[in-house]
Amino acid sequence: MASTANNPFFTRSTLPYQLPPFASITDEHYRPAFLRGMTEQLAEVSAITGTADAPSFDNTLVALERSGQMLARVSAVFFNKSSSDSSDFTNELEEELAPLLAAHADAIRLDPALYARLKAVHEQRSSLTLDGESLYLINRYFTEFTLAGAGLSDDDKQSLRDINSRLSTLTTRFEKNLLADTNELALVIDDVAELDGLTDGEISAAAEAARERQLDGKYLINLVLPTSHPYLASLTDRGVRERLLAASRARGIRSDATGAANDNRPLVIEITHLRAQRARLLGFDSHAAYVTADETAKSPDAVWDLLGRLAPNAARNARVEQADLQAVVDAEGGGFELAAWDWAFYTEKVRQEKYDVDTAAMRPYFELENVLTNGVFYAANQLYGLTFTAKPELVGWHPESRVFEVTTEEGSALGLYIGDFYTRDSKRGGAWMNALVSQSALLGTDTTVVCNNLNVSKPAAGQPTLLTYDQVTTLFHEFGHALHGLLARATYPKFSGTNVYRDFVEFPSQVNEMWMLWPEILSNYARHHQTGEAMPQQLVDRIQASSTFNEGFLTSEYLAAALLDQAWHRIDADTTVADVVRFEADALASVGLDNPAVPTRYASTYFAHTFSGGYDAGYYSYIWSEVLDADTVEWFRENGGLTRANGDRFRDRLLGVGGTQDPLEAYRHWRGRDADLQPLLDRRGLN
Repeated sequence: MASTANNPFFTRSTLPYQLPPFASITDEHYRPAFLRGMTEQLAEVSAITGTADAPSFDNTLVALERSGQMLARVSAVFFNKSSSDSSDFTNELEEELAPLLAAHADAIRLDPALYARLKAVHEQRSSLTLDGESLYLINRYFTEFTLAGAGLSDDDKQSLRDINSRLSTLTTRFEKNLLADTNELALVIDDVAELDGLTDGEISAAAEAARERQLDGKYLINLVLPTSHPYLASLTDRGVRERLLAASRARGIRSDATGAANDNRPLVIEITHLRAQRARLLGFDSHAAYVTADETAKSPDAVWDLLGRLAPNAARNARVEQADLQAVVDAEGGGFELAAWDWAFYTEKVRQEKYDVDTAAMRPYFELENVLTNGVFYAANQLYGLTFTAKPELVGWHPESRVFEVTTEEGSALGLYIGDFYTRDSKRGGAWMNALVSQSALLGTDTTVVCNNLNVSKPAAGQPTLLTYDQVTTLFHEFGHALHGLLARATYPKFSGTNVYRDFVEFPSQVNEMWMLWPEILSNYARHHQTGEAMPQQLVDRIQASSTFNEGFLTSEYLAAALLDQAWHRIDADTTVADVVRFEADALASVGLDNPAVPTRYASTYFAHTFSGGYDAGYYSYIWSEVLDADTVEWFRENGGLTRANGDRFRDRLLGVGGTQDPLEAYRHWRGRDADLQPLLDRRGLN
C-alpha cells in the first residue's frame, strides 16, 4: 500500500525547485510510478485522438506537450539513479522496463490517429498565427514522427515495434555487462612498490578502494571508461602498466568461464544488425543515414568527409610523436619497442624534456573544492552573474551528492546544481550531466535541477582530493552542459535545457573548457592546497606553449572511435558481421588508424556511447561541435574575453535558446557567419 498511497512520484515535489524527495524515495516506488505514468500518458494521448474537434495547435501539439508528466518525473530520477548508484534491484528493473518503455514510445509515435492530427496541423501551419517557437514545434514533431515510422503500414509498424523492443533490451544489457566487467577487472595490487610513480594521494585512494571491497592491505586501481587510464602516465613499473591497459581492453570481450556472462560481442553484432534493419524499414540505406538525417550534419557523407579530412594528418602526427617517444626509450637503453601501455609514460618524459612541463606538479594546485568553487562557479559568476550557494539541508540521491542553489545577479532563483564527483562500484564510468527537473513555461516550471556525475577516486579520510589536469578539464566540460540546462528558456518541454540536436549538444560544454586556463579564472582557483600560493605563471605558460603536443595521439584515438562508430552504422541490412575484433581491425586499417601503439579511445565491446548511451552513429558530434567551439574561442579572444557583456550575448543568443530554434541558425545569429574550420586545425596541429 505504501508504494501506491504514498508514492512520491504521483505528485509534483513540494521541495524547493521541485527537487525530487530523495529521502522519501525507496525502491518500491519506481515500478508503480512507471506503470501508472505510462498508463496516464496513453490516456492523455487517447483524449487527443478521441476528440471530435478538428486538429489544432492547442488541442494536439500543446496537449501532447502536457502529457506524460509523471512518467517524466520518475524517469529522470530512476535513470540518474541507475547510472550513478546502481544496485541489483535497479539493474533488474531497468532490464524489465526497457522493452516496456520502448513499446510505450512506439504506441505514441506510431499511433495513426495522432500522426494524422499532427500532419493536419503541419499542413495548415502557414495560416496559423503563432510565434517562432510554436511553429518550430510543429515542424519538429512532424519530422520526428515521420522518421520514427508513423507513416508505415501496419505490418511494417509491427516489425518496427519488435526491433525497438529487442534493441532496448540489448542496449540495457550492454551497459550492465560493461559495469560488471569494469568492476571485476579492476586491477588488484599486492605490493605498494608496484605503485611507484603515483602520488601519496593516489596510493591512498587505491588503498581506500581496496578496503571498500574488503581487500585490506591491498591496493585497487578502478578502471575508467576510455581505453587509456590516467595512471599510465605515472606508473614506473612497465609490467603494471601493461596489466592495467590489458584489463581495460578486456572489458566485454572475455570468453572464459569467469567472463562469458559479460561478453558484449554478440550484443554488438545483434545491435548493429537490428539498427540496419530498422533503417531499411524506414527508407534509409543505413543507420548512419537514418540518424544524421535529423542532425545538423544531414548525411553520413558529410560526417565521413570531415573525419576523413582529419584522420590522415592525425595519423601522421601520431607517427612523428611515436618516433620521439621511441628515441627516449632507446636513449635510456630500454631495449623494447614502444607499446600502447608505454605511450602516456614516455609522453610525460618528452613533455618535460621539450617544454619543461610536469603535469603531475600541477595536481597540488587542483584541489577539488577550490576548482569547483573558485574556478567553475567563479567563471559562471563572471560571465553570467550566477551565484552558487551550498544547501546541505537539501538531500541528493547519495550521501556524496552535494546540492547548490543557483541565483542570478538580481537575486532571482534559477534552480539547483547537484554534484556527485567520486567513483564507486555502483556508478558507471565516464562523466555526464542529467536534468532532474527541466524548465518549461507551459508547465509552469520556471526553475531547473541539473546534476553532474564524475568518477574521481576518493582519497582516504582527511586527505585532499587533488585532480589531474584532465579531470579539471572534464569538470569544466560537464559544467558547460549544466549551464546549458540552467540557462535555456523555453515555452515547451520538448525544447527545454539541452534538448538540442545531438551533434550540437557538446558545443556549450566544449566552450566552457576555455575558462579553465583563462588567466582571471586560473589565478582564482589554482592555488596550492597546503600553502595557498598561486600556480607559478611559468608552469601555465609552458602548458599553453605545449598545447599541440601529443595532439596526434589524442586526435587519432578519438577519430578511431568516431570512425569505428560510423563503420558499424554504415553497414546495410544485408551485411552480417561474424567477428567483432576482425571488423574493428579492418575498419581502423581502412582509414590508416590501425597503429597498435595508439588504440582507439573505445573498443566496440566497451563503447558505451554508441551501444548504450544514445550516441549511436553520433560519436562524431564531439569533433563536429568542436569546429564551432574553436571558432567561438576565437570570437571571445577577439572581443575582450571574459566580460559580462560577452557572457550575456552568448547566453541570450546560444545557451538561452535551448532547442527552440535550429542551432546553426542560432550560431549564425551570434557569430554573424558560419563557423570556420581553421581554428580547429590550428588547435589540433592538423595544418
